[in-house]
Amino acid sequence: MTKDIFDLTGRVAIVTGASRGIGETLAKGLAARGATVVVNYHSAADRAAQVVRAIEDAGGRALAIRADVSVEADADRLVAETVAAFGRVDILINNAGIVLPGAAENTPLDDWRRTMAVNLDGVFLMSRAAGRQMIAQRSGSIISVGSMSGRIVNWPFRHAAYNVSKAGVHMLTKALATEWAEHNIRVNAIAPGYIRTELTDEVLREHPDVVANHWAAGAVQNRIGGTEELVGATVYLASDAASFTTGEIITIDGGLTLR
Repeated sequence: MTKDIFDLTGRVAIVTGASRGIGETLAKGLAARGATVVVNYHSAADRAAQVVRAIEDAGGRALAIRADVSVEADADRLVAETVAAFGRVDILINNAGIVLPGAAENTPLDDWRRTMAVNLDGVFLMSRAAGRQMIAQRSGSIISVGSMSGRIVNWPFRHAAYNVSKAGVHMLTKALATEWAEHNIRVNAIAPGYIRTELTDEVLREHPDVVANHWAAGAVQNRIGGTEELVGATVYLASDAASFTTGEIITIDGGLTLR
């Protein structure tokens, strides 16, 4: 029988910001392929517990751990508690992120700094903490959730800080991939386009014209995506199927950035 190169059985994954949205779906997707999953959350303890129960009810293993990824001590503790519970870290999904919309001329410095702290500092702090463990193991896969906003200035909403933070995630991905290849660690990212989440549902209710005329119509597939459509690329990058793939940014946007 041919080995299933997408099988993640025996591997331990941390998914940050996994209590809802993209993070929740990715956590469940990794668990479905056999990974033991640490469901990280910041404030939504009840929802994180629901994700853990769903994974366990499906026959998987999971544990919820609270941590603010923008805080150095929390990032280090999240990895340490994962290793204490499961002995290793094989996969890190840097998913936690925020967006604070606003015109650049009116953006408070605190909003800029908070966006960078979570979206970029958090990716660095978690990657560094997990990377140290992976270097000791001589193996690992780090996957960050970037964005098409790291490649283009999507419109009409204004969120310069978010765009810059995601562009930083993309370059950090390439830099870490280069530095850590000698340790058998692969570092990649996915760059989603407009994806249906609770956040986009709010926009859909308040600005249906924007979703229809800009978000959906901007993609060559003429729609926005679902969180489940990010699972395949993430499982690929986490698995042995991607053993020769590192430093890549896989854009998943329905073709929005094609034109």
